[in-house]
Amino acid sequence: MHVFKKPGRWLAAAACTVLAAAALPAGVASAAGPASLAGPAGLAGPAAPSAAAGATPPVPGRYRQQQLDWQPCEGGSLECASMSVPRDWYHPDSGPDLTIALSRHRAADPAKRRGVLMMAAGGPGASGLPRPARLASYSPKLAAAYDIVSFDQRGVGASTRVVCSDQDKVDAMFGGADLRDRSATAVRRTFDRAREFVRDCERNSGGLLPYITTDQAVHDMDLYRELLGAEQISYYGPSYASFLGAYYATEFPRRVERVVLDSNIDFTGDWQSFMTGQPMSFQRRFEQDFLPWLAANDATYHQGRTPEEAKASYERLRAALHDRPLDVEGTVITPNHLDAAATNALYNAGQFADLASLLGFLEHPEQAPAQTRKAVAAKLKHLMGAEFVADFTSVTCGDTPWTRDSRYWVKESAEATRTHPLAGARELTYAAICANWPHSKAPRIKVTGEGLPPVLMLNSKNDPATYYEAAVRAHRGLAGSRLVTVEGGDHGQFQNGDACVDAYVEGYLLDGALPAQDTACPAARR
Repeated sequence: MHVFKKPGRWLAAAACTVLAAAALPAGVASAAGPASLAGPAGLAGPAAPSAAAGATPPVPGRYRQQQLDWQPCEGGSLECASMSVPRDWYHPDSGPDLTIALSRHRAADPAKRRGVLMMAAGGPGASGLPRPARLASYSPKLAAAYDIVSFDQRGVGASTRVVCSDQDKVDAMFGGADLRDRSATAVRRTFDRAREFVRDCERNSGGLLPYITTDQAVHDMDLYRELLGAEQISYYGPSYASFLGAYYATEFPRRVERVVLDSNIDFTGDWQSFMTGQPMSFQRRFEQDFLPWLAANDATYHQGRTPEEAKASYERLRAALHDRPLDVEGTVITPNHLDAAATNALYNAGQFADLASLLGFLEHPEQAPAQTRKAVAAKLKHLMGAEFVADFTSVTCGDTPWTRDSRYWVKESAEATRTHPLAGARELTYAAICANWPHSKAPRIKVTGEGLPPVLMLNSKNDPATYYEAAVRAHRGLAGSRLVTVEGGDHGQFQNGDACVDAYVEGYLLDGALPAQDTACPAARR
């Protein structure tokens, strides 16, 4: 939940493979029903606001009077700056300030400039700073009409980061023993590591943990808007940024003009229900899209002439890695590495060939050239980056309530592992972290669409991370929204080479044109 990023090819044609770090982790990832978001009363955390969500105290002048010192970003076409924000927007005079890193692509044609288009990154945990450059390059029309701006969310990248466990501990948590192992020893080890991870977060974050939430982040966004001198902004947000954008629009409805939400998390519900639905959607994408593609290309990849044969080949390889983990240039590849590579390849059909090549490599690594072996080892070394996991868990565990009963999660994750093993095997790892997270007092945010302009929503039918059923629930809960359903299963519809989708997005952001009702687009032609 993707974290929204487009994976890129990184090996020569002889042995393409796949990203190793999940964009939107699927371990606890899932989908489920709408519910109002309420932070349970608890331990360390910001005091709950006394009024409605978003009713923070007046912004102190020292924040509002900042001047953004725009300078060329390193090695790119963007301008960069930074701003100071309160650690806790509900108590702006308590605790140290945080730094938020900002980026901007100025409108190419000042005479045609119509305003500010703010965008954000997915994850939660991905960097937003480079995003305006790619969007400006992809859509010269939007680049001419808007100052396209983004930022690294609090907790991420060049902004004040949240710190949890080191990389070695994160590697052990996600890449060690086979996550399909449901023995009492394995389950106990999962909970022990989760508790240790949470203790590390509390110890290493310097008191920051309770303030790495979506609600706090949208107040950062509104200060950013004000410092840009914009009365209103338009917004484009894919993956987790759909959640962020829906919260921003709900808390600051008069500050948004046009909003596009792409590949949607169910922002009308809670993180637990959404993430426990993801194993289903990753398995669906694997079985309905990747395996048929692999079978159709058996002459190239030799994994089986039918989807059933191709699936059996995958399971044989996985079982072999279970019995004898493979040491490739010092990286020990386990079944978890294979599953992580597979789930990440499913985000975009352009990565299917990478995964197919990786399967062949893992069957006969001794036949690959040294350069390929080194590339595979480097990319599979860390299943999840420590910095990414720190922010991802801070937001998803702190935004909304989680069931804290370990027996519930043992039972729930066992079923997910049995029915949707590709991603279901990781569910217990994520859930055990959130089940042990410090109680949060994040305010209740109920997204309804009241008082908002019409919102344009995009989602593909077989998206593995932000699955279609959750997007439909979010659409039904967001009054006045229009949903464009895209055939196929890629994650991220705009900037994906789909002329139909691009026309809807550009038509809305440039001219305010919306489809009269929900509509559909064919999958992008490759």
